[in-house]
Formats: sequence, structure tokens, C-alpha cells
Amino acid sequence: MTHFTRISLKRTLLGALTATVLVGGLAACAGNRHDYSASMNAEQYAQKRDKMVEKAASKLDLNDDQKKRLSVLGDKLYEQRAALVGQTKNPRAELQALMAGEKFDAVRAQALINEKTAALQSKSPEVIAALADFYNSLNPVQQQKVRDYMEGRGHWFSRG
Repeated sequence: MTHFTRISLKRTLLGALTATVLVGGLAACAGNRHDYSASMNAEQYAQKRDKMVEKAASKLDLNDDQKKRLSVLGDKLYEQRAALVGQTKNPRAELQALMAGEKFDAVRAQALINEKTAALQSKSPEVIAALADFYNSLNPVQQQKVRDYMEGRGHWFSRG
């Protein structure tokens, strides 16, 4: 396999994965089983964010500065999610409309992917910067607790 073929294959696979994640994300936004801030207004979100910050603060023993950094991260994630969802009032209906006719509306599907990709690209640098700012403010013990949580060894937000 030539170098060019490998690069082309990687780009194709990456494109397919990205499309799958984005369409799956759109569908997830449409789901009503769990309300992951999709239909919350800013005030409701702020209350939920504060509750989650306090829960994480208790698990990580965060100081006030670290709590503020975590709140900023939460706000940036909320902004990115709002940009990703966009103006649609019913993402599920928008997704279903792609398959409403005899043919899949590939043109509209590509337009949706382009919109979602642009939203991710525009907001991701802010999310990454906020995540780095928060994580880098943690001491080594706190960082290890975060890594443990990310590996599934922590259950901070489980019910009970």
C-alpha cells in the first residue's frame, strides 16, 4: 500500500467516524430519556453546573480557584453544545426528515454534518483551553483521581 493510499484511507475512515459521531450526537441531542442540558435554559444549566461542580469539588478537594476554573469549563461545554444543537427546536424530527421520503436526503445530511463540524471547530479551542486550564491547576493527586475516573474506576455522579 502506498503512502498516498494510506493517507487517503485514514482520511476516509476519519471522515466516516466523524460523520457517525456527529449524526449520533445529533440523535443523542434529540433523545428525551436523559436531559443532558439539551433543553435547559441558561439559569437551569447554571444550577445544574453548580451542583456538579460541588460534587466534583468534594471528590477532588478543589479550592475556590479550581472550582471557578471547572465552572468556566462547564460553561464552555454548554456553549459548544448549544452551538452544536443550533437553532433546531426538534433535532430528532430534523434527523427523521432525512429519511422521510423514498430516498435518503444526502444533500441535507451533508449540510447538517457541515453545520455541526463548523460548530465543533469554532468552539473546540475554547473548550480545550478551559479543560487545560482546569486540569493544569490540579495537583498530582487530584490529576490522578481524574485519570482514575476517566478510566472507569470512579463513579462520582452515580445515583445514590
